[in-house]
Amino acid sequence: MEKIKEVIVVEGKNDTALLKRCFDCDTVETGGSAIDKTTLQLISELQQSRGVIILTDPDYPGEKIRSTVNKAVPGCRNAFVPKEKAHTTRKVGVEHASPETIREALQNLLTYSEKRESLSREEFLELGLNGSAEAVSRRKKLADAFHFGPCNARTCYARLNMLEKTKEDCLKVLEERDG
Repeated sequence: MEKIKEVIVVEGKNDTALLKRCFDCDTVETGGSAIDKTTLQLISELQQSRGVIILTDPDYPGEKIRSTVNKAVPGCRNAFVPKEKAHTTRKVGVEHASPETIREALQNLLTYSEKRESLSREEFLELGLNGSAEAVSRRKKLADAFHFGPCNARTCYARLNMLEKTKEDCLKVLEERDG
């Protein structure tokens, strides 16, 4: 069984159970989107000693947890599970993803950079990523290519800048996926 050195931040016990079936790993469960200071302090200490990977559900509460942890604990690595690969007919969550999907997410880890403005707001709009009929599908193409999960325009803009993606990087992906 593959060993993962970093501690993986997940939402609940079902996520932990799935990860432990697939990997030799340790997890920290947030217990939902209202992360307390004690849990954030633990995650901060673990980031300094072992490193942290954030693997939350591809939904609004999961994104809220990811954002909270990334703001409080800089340098965390992020794994994203696509919504279409992590759901049942009624629920969306990491615990519903296949081991292969989890493995793929953990092979495409991202660490957000603090540097801003690799992509200006004007360039973002020129790329048709907000305010057009095709904006949602164009953002999804970039999210899939850069492995950062589906998101609204504001979050997409922030993630592209955190990943230091330029207009040229985005154009290349959009042209490849359109053609």
